[in-house]
Amino acid sequence: MADFQTRTYGASAGLAIDAGLRDYMNKIYGLMSVAMLVTGGVAWSVGTSQMVNIIMGSPLKWVVMIAIFVMSIALPAMVNRMSVAAAQLAFYVYAALFGVFMSVIFVVYTQTSIMETFLVTAIAFAGLSIYGYTTKKDLSAMGSFMLMSVWGLIVAGIVNMFMQSSALNFAISAFGVIVFAGLTAWDTQKLKSDYIAHARAGDEEWIGKSAVLGALNLYLDFINMFLYLLRFMGNNRN
Repeated sequence: MADFQTRTYGASAGLAIDAGLRDYMNKIYGLMSVAMLVTGGVAWSVGTSQMVNIIMGSPLKWVVMIAIFVMSIALPAMVNRMSVAAAQLAFYVYAALFGVFMSVIFVVYTQTSIMETFLVTAIAFAGLSIYGYTTKKDLSAMGSFMLMSVWGLIVAGIVNMFMQSSALNFAISAFGVIVFAGLTAWDTQKLKSDYIAHARAGDEEWIGKSAVLGALNLYLDFINMFLYLLRFMGNNRN
């Protein structure tokens, strides 16, 4: 009898975790989707108006870039000291700033090619995220390599600002797509495994705030993959 009760409780707990995990991931994708809408709306509004010339032709562009850089570092640490509502608001402010930063793509590329690239990125992101969620393979080693590779991309990008090499630019773009594709799968798997570990411990506070951090990570994976793909698929206006 006791053995039956133990098995029944274990099965019930497992079902509860599965249901909680689905709700958790849906919340992450929901937060990320809202952030993407904020970024896209701001980018389009600024990029298709005279505001883009005002911002890019003045010190305001440096203010935006510095603000993004500071928030990229500070936001993950700040979330743990915020309420969930405040963390979500900070995330959306960050997304809006990214929209201002990305508005220049509407000056450089045609709107049709931007939309086509976004659609390709969305399809690729969905497939990679599903893979990361469903695969039984441990992706932690790949994730660690991809995280280190991000720093390589940053260094190579800075170097190419001075070299202006088209070959290096192509290599950076291709590797960038691969890196953030890998990070998408790894981040999704990590979110799933972290949730299961904390759900078993009953850490409800962590679950609420980590959804914002999870959405932030996947948002950055999507944005970066989109920008690197745009270098290949984007048609210049000129």
